[in-house]
Amino acid sequence: MSEVREAETPEEIYACWPVFKELIINLVESEFVDKVQYQREKETYRLMYIQENSEVVAICGFRIQNHLWGGKTLYIDDMGTLSTARKRGNAGKLLDWVIEFAKNNGCQGVTLDSSYPRKDAHRLYLNKKFTMTSHHFGIQL
Repeated sequence: MSEVREAETPEEIYACWPVFKELIINLVESEFVDKVQYQREKETYRLMYIQENSEVVAICGFRIQNHLWGGKTLYIDDMGTLSTARKRGNAGKLLDWVIEFAKNNGCQGVTLDSSYPRKDAHRLYLNKKFTMTSHHFGIQL
């Protein structure tokens, strides 16, 4: 299994595109790098990834936020593995890395949202001691 790395350059960010394409179906490829760079520069977003044989197979994008309800919290925006590379432990390795990063940066917790159909992902989160604490509501404007 490969090491966890951070996507910082446009080339490293774009190498993560195949995972994002599966994860977020309405994401536009031509806008992808610019959106990630904006989030990195303006919103403290960080994008971690794991490669196998020069191919990015798993990603985790996150930011640190402060909330009245939870204090300093690492929020995972994006978590995904290529469909052809699942069940190899890469998502678990990324989660372990992110949890350790949160601890080392004074966070009180790690949170994420996950859509209902992602049962395999839910099993991983529960195995990593996450608990289901709420429903997430939204409205498109």
